[in-house]
Amino acid sequence: MTSNILIAGFGGQGILFAGKVLAYKGLVEGKQLSWLPSYGPEMRGGTANCNVIISDEPVGSPIVDTPDVLIVMNLPSLDKYENAAVKGAKIFVDSTLISRKVERDDVDVYYIPATKMAQELGVPTLANMIILGKVIKEAGVVSFDGMDEALRKVVSARKANLIDVNLKAIKAGFDFE
Repeated sequence: MTSNILIAGFGGQGILFAGKVLAYKGLVEGKQLSWLPSYGPEMRGGTANCNVIISDEPVGSPIVDTPDVLIVMNLPSLDKYENAAVKGAKIFVDSTLISRKVERDDVDVYYIPATKMAQELGVPTLANMIILGKVIKEAGVVSFDGMDEALRKVVSARKANLIDVNLKAIKAGFDFE
């Protein structure tokens, strides 16, 4: 099984971090993977996207042209990547920031008010982790069990106090109906 995942949004939304957490979780589970970040020169406020491939087989190319899992956290990203997703793809939309609906009817779409949920949880910068939790539940690319281990590999030692709050945000997304 191979999952081609594209995460896209504005710089500063934690796009690359979400991809890194997903990639490390795949690594912890013994999967083959690729993590390829991309961001504009502005970084914060500019565009950012991250290609993550998690597979049972060696990964030949790190580029995700046709994602089967698409996570979009702003309208320009939805506009740009919606039609790139393969038929049957799962598209995850931060519905707090994106008011329009996905126009395709050959994909599964999940609208998560991640930014609003993050604010309500008191962690306004963790909308990315909330969406990641929903992706873990619905796309099944990695399991929820052991997420703390993946977070410990990604979160720096000086920010270790943020592991629990990140885990809380992932769980909130995982439990969102």
